[in-house]
Amino acid sequence: MEFDGASQGLTTVGRRPSEPPAAEVWVFDEDFARVLLVHHRWRGWVPPGGRVEPGETPREGARRELFEETGVEAELLPQPAAATVRSYRPEWPATLGLSFVAIVDAATPLATERGQPAAWTALDADWASYFPEDASRIRRHARWLRAASGR
Repeated sequence: MEFDGASQGLTTVGRRPSEPPAAEVWVFDEDFARVLLVHHRWRGWVPPGGRVEPGETPREGARRELFEETGVEAELLPQPAAATVRSYRPEWPATLGLSFVAIVDAATPLATERGQPAAWTALDADWASYFPEDASRIRRHARWLRAASGR
């Protein structure tokens, strides 16, 4: 899926300085009933993620951020779930972001970053986020994955 004009944003890459890409992970439990979110101090409840560091691929950055923010080590599904172009703060330039997916046993212990708790959240629950449209995108992808897996 593509959101926020991601394709158009990609056409400007290379013509102007750009921010490092962002990468996040939509972590679902095995029943596709819950998603793992972290509570960011001003963005609210969001999927684990952050900026891709120099020398990393977006996939590597997503896995690293997932581990740093939750303590969860997981294999990511082969294809990204979504591409976005968004500003993570009003004063920051727009950033290309890729959303990857992992399916994890919800009993996996969490080891969160200080001041940024993580929690399994029911997909049918509402959660407060700086990007309110993300909840419906994540829910839609979970439904698609559940149907594709035959569950």
